[in-house]
Order: sequence, then structure tokens, then C-alpha cells
Amino acid sequence: MTAALRRSAQPWAARLGSVRVRTALAAAAVVACAVLLAGLGLLLTTRATLTGNVDAAADQRTGQVVAALQADDPTRLTQTLQPGAGDRTAVQVLDRSGRVLDASPDLAGRGPLTTARPAPGQSVTQERLLSPGDEDKFRIVVTGAQTPEGARIVVVGQSLRPVNESVEAIVRAALVGVPVLAVVVALATYLFVGKSLRPVEAIRRRVSTITASDLRTRVPVPSARDEVAALAETMNAMLDRLQGAAETQRRFVADASHELRSPLATLQVGLELLEAADPAHGRQVRRMRGETARLSRIISDLLLLARADEHGLAVRHDDVDLDDLAYVERDRLHAEHPELRIESRIRPARVRGDAHQLERAIRNLCDNAARYARHVVTLTVAADDHGTDLRVDDDGPGIDEADRERVFDRFVRLDDSRTRSDGGSGLGLAIVHEIVASHGGRITVETSASGGASLHIWLPSGSGKGGDDADSAR
Repeated sequence: MTAALRRSAQPWAARLGSVRVRTALAAAAVVACAVLLAGLGLLLTTRATLTGNVDAAADQRTGQVVAALQADDPTRLTQTLQPGAGDRTAVQVLDRSGRVLDASPDLAGRGPLTTARPAPGQSVTQERLLSPGDEDKFRIVVTGAQTPEGARIVVVGQSLRPVNESVEAIVRAALVGVPVLAVVVALATYLFVGKSLRPVEAIRRRVSTITASDLRTRVPVPSARDEVAALAETMNAMLDRLQGAAETQRRFVADASHELRSPLATLQVGLELLEAADPAHGRQVRRMRGETARLSRIISDLLLLARADEHGLAVRHDDVDLDDLAYVERDRLHAEHPELRIESRIRPARVRGDAHQLERAIRNLCDNAARYARHVVTLTVAADDHGTDLRVDDDGPGIDEADRERVFDRFVRLDDSRTRSDGGSGLGLAIVHEIVASHGGRITVETSASGGASLHIWLPSGSGKGGDDADSAR
């Protein structure tokens, strides 16, 4: 269950790692933070402004009460103490000792709202609840005044409910608007970035199709003259340089290999004549002939690979009995390596292809297995409706998983026992890979039943061939 959850989470992790998603999330986060900061500033400014308006209203009511007290007009004072429609203003008139002399109707019977006793001409502002059950605080302005009857304290309280309601409205709008705005910005950024990256994706897809054997393809250059277009032009210029260098290298290998064939042929003929004319040095001459033959095979391999790189292998499409080719190689191995036991499990199989190239591929695999086998080489051929399998196993040191891809590269020799001293040029398996690929097949490396290397070729089948199975061991 945990593994399944981990696998399902991987695509999401990969999706979150894309440039489009990260840019969209970053834009949404930046906009959300900016809007929240702006909203916080608006909230503080709005609260300060509304609180200032409340203080101004309280000061205005205080001035009216003080004017009525100084005019010693009870009727005017009573009218001033009456609240207006929807007005939540509380007013008290106190003497210096704090005794309530007069108050608005909703404060009848209440004690003083404050303990502050400012001197005449001075004011004190406070913020408090008028009673424990109230939800909104009052802004209380306490002012000292001198009247004909003596010093008086005018207390005016203005409710902060309008301020709180305005602040709550802003907060509610922010809670709804900020997420919506962030989502809209994220979606818009995702779409716009996707559109901007579309040329980059086209370049990526084209580059993924370019191989070392075919550098003629070029990436598309967007019509917009921007950074992406500059990147495409730079990549095309790089591909031009790579193609030129690759073609120069291929021409050099092909020309050098071709030019070396004639001197090598002359050396081989000369060594044959020398061996016949001077039997006393026959052993040394035979060793030189062997090295000359090995050099000739390397040059032949280089020519084949150069042709494959330049034009691809020219494959004839004939009916080829793969089992017959396997029998020939089995008999050759038995003759050339009598110290090894050559086992075979060969069943009839027919494919469409080039008999000469397929014979060369099988020979290279068999020579590779014989070079590293300790006691046994096994050659297996089998066919079904889907294709033909050819497998060559040995009981040698095997090939590590880390080397099973690069073993088909050119001039690659593995460590330990798979070294130059064993006589390999490092081109045999590379040639097998080219031949199998040109026939629409594939080659893989596995571990044989005896712990050695198992090289497995799969080829698409042609018409079937009847016959009895043949198993043997020599």
C-alpha cells in the first residue's frame, strides 16, 4: 500500500517540479502576499480614519454639552443629552467629586463611566466597554469645563460598532477575494508561461530525436525574436559544428582504413613468402602474420562502422535460415576451441535480412563468448509468432549491470578479465549492435545460468520453416 501511494505521488512531484507550475505558484504566492500586505495597510488606515471620525463626533457632542452648561440653559442641555435616531452616544455630566449631575436617558441610574478628572480646558480619551455584556467598546472623551455653577466633567462615549463593522467587512472581503485572486493569477500565469514555453518544448522534442549517427536534424526557430529564438539559433549552430566534426572524423576513419588495406595486403603476401623462404624463422613470421590478420580485421571493422555512421548499413532483405548460420558457427567454435564444450539448442528459424551481416553478428558473439568462457559455451536459437531469439551464453566472469549498456560502445573493454590481453579490439559487440539495429531487432546482456554473460538477440521473424528440433553437445 505504501509503495502504491509512493508511486502515485511521483507524477505529482514531477508535475510540481515543472517550470510552469513553479512559476504559477510563485506568482500566486507573491500576489497573495502583496494583497495581504495592502489589505493590512488598508485595514489599519480605515480603522484609524473611522476612529478619528468617532473622536471628532465625540468632540462635537462635548462642545455642545459644554456650551449648554456654560450658557446655564437646562432646556438646551436636556436637548443636547437626547440621542439622535440610530445614535449610540452616551453622555454624562459630573462634578469634581464624580457625582453624576445629568446623563443621557440610556445611562439613567448608572454611576460615572470614568474615574478621570481632567482640569477645565483639558481632555482625556479612553476606550472601554460600558458594561460586561456589551460586544462593542465605546470611545470615551472626558473633558473638564468651567461653568457658572463651578467646574464640571463632561463625559461623552461614542460606540465603535460602525468601526468594527467596517473592519469586519474588509476582513471578509479579503478572506474571499485573496484566494480567488491568487487562483486567477496562478491559472493565468500557468497558461501564459505554458504558451511562452511551447517553443522550448518543441526544441526539446526535436533534440530528443537527434542521435550521434544522424546530426542533420535542426531545432525549430520561433518567429519571435526573443531569448528562446536565440537559444534555438545557438543550438543549431552547435549542431552544425558537431555535424561537421562528426563528418570529418568519419571521413578520416574511412579514408585511413581504406588506405591501410593495400599496405596490409602487401605485408600479408610478403610474410607468406618469407615463411616459405626462411623456415628457420617460421614461428616469428607466423606470429607477425597473426598480428597482421588481426590488424586487417580491425580495419575492416572500422570501415563497416564508418559506413554505418555515414549512410547506415545496407541490408538485403532475403530469407535467411538463422539456424543454419548457428550450426556453422557451432562447428567453427568446436574446431577452433577444442578445449571448450560447445552446447547448442538450435531450432528452425527463418528471418528476413542480410545473411552475411547476420553471420558476422553471430560469429562476433561466439568469439566473444569463447574468449571469456572457462569451460562451456551454449548457443540457443528459438522462434515463435513474435520473433526469433538467438542467445549465446558462457560460464565466464559475466558483465556487471552497470556495464551492460556501454559494452556495446566502440573500443570499450571491461575491467578484470575482459581486457586487451584477451585479443579483443573492442569493436565486435559494437558491430553486432549496428547489425541487429539495422534489422529492426534488439540485443541485451543478461546473466547466464552458469553465472557468466548471456548475450540475447531478438529479430522479427519472416516465414516459418519446418523441421525437427536439434539439440547437441560437443
